[in-house]
Amino acid sequence: MDRVQQFINYYNGEPLIIQLVWIVACMLFFTTLIFIIYLKILRVKLRRNEKLITKFSKEYELLLVTYLYTESGEDGEISSEQKEVIDKLKESITNKFKREIVVLSFLKLTNEITGEMAESIYNLYANTKLKKYALAKLKSRKWDVIAGGIRELTLFHVKEAHDKVIKHVNHSKREVRKEVQLYLVNLFNFKGLNFLDDLKTPLSEWDQIQLLEELQKSEDQQIPDITAWLKSPNDYVVVFALKLAKIYNQFGMKEVLIDLLNHTSEKVRLELLPVLSYLHVLESKEVLKKDFNSRTKDEQIAIFKLLENLGETEDEPFILRHIHNSNFEIKFSALKILKDINIEKFRSFNLVPPESEFVKMVLFIENN
Repeated sequence: MDRVQQFINYYNGEPLIIQLVWIVACMLFFTTLIFIIYLKILRVKLRRNEKLITKFSKEYELLLVTYLYTESGEDGEISSEQKEVIDKLKESITNKFKREIVVLSFLKLTNEITGEMAESIYNLYANTKLKKYALAKLKSRKWDVIAGGIRELTLFHVKEAHDKVIKHVNHSKREVRKEVQLYLVNLFNFKGLNFLDDLKTPLSEWDQIQLLEELQKSEDQQIPDITAWLKSPNDYVVVFALKLAKIYNQFGMKEVLIDLLNHTSEKVRLELLPVLSYLHVLESKEVLKKDFNSRTKDEQIAIFKLLENLGETEDEPFILRHIHNSNFEIKFSALKILKDINIEKFRSFNLVPPESEFVKMVLFIENN
């Protein structure tokens, strides 16, 4: 007590700045102490959880394997042993912690099996009512919970969740929209693309690539009519539809594609030109040559790239007007096209003076 009183007397006798330093030092000491205690408790808890996860994972994996390798009853009905497995899993999933481990065990097994066994796992997932909890996640206010729920429904092929999942097609978070799109295309293939009818949000380049990869995995490669998507008010949908038109050789879309040459978005017009070239839409050339000067420089360069593939003798007057274009890429393309459609005209240039850039370009093209 004497020492405490001495400290108090010492403290009271010190200047205000020293008193503040003591207060801050004490606060830091107790804060550090609290954090140390918290970290100790957290470490103990994590170790305990790791042991529980390991224990329950082995238990649930054994149950799943037992279910898969137990013969079904007559007419494919669930046997008594399989029903026992279902009952044990149902009892476990009422606990949130155990439910997450059950789902992880399911996922681990689905990555290792295919065919009929995979279908058995999907059926078991449905019979244990796990999908009820996944569907409940779709009502969450947390976007990551919603995304996780949709991902789970995708992995376990829960098609009946379609109407509830598609409600999130224009969610504010890109991660949720991506899961919605993958769910629809993964489970419904080209029919799943109907979400494009109502899409009002961006569709990133990476999202488009993922969707195209999923579509190419489908056994049914019968693409639906993409006219409505090519006319969509959402530029991202139009760009994606152009990719579909090219990959799936939509020659019947010729007139719709030509109409897009006057689209308000430069990005759409730039995406369109390689598609017109690939599909060999010769009718597009007259439109492009007519309003060439009113188009952006990037478009002009892309138009000449198109003509490198579609150029004909009748295009020669237009090509000749641009062999001295101020833009290097356009000039280079014009000379390449001229070489292809009229080699004599190409060789007729007066190659003087030989050190000029134009002459060097002509000689390079001639020799390559």
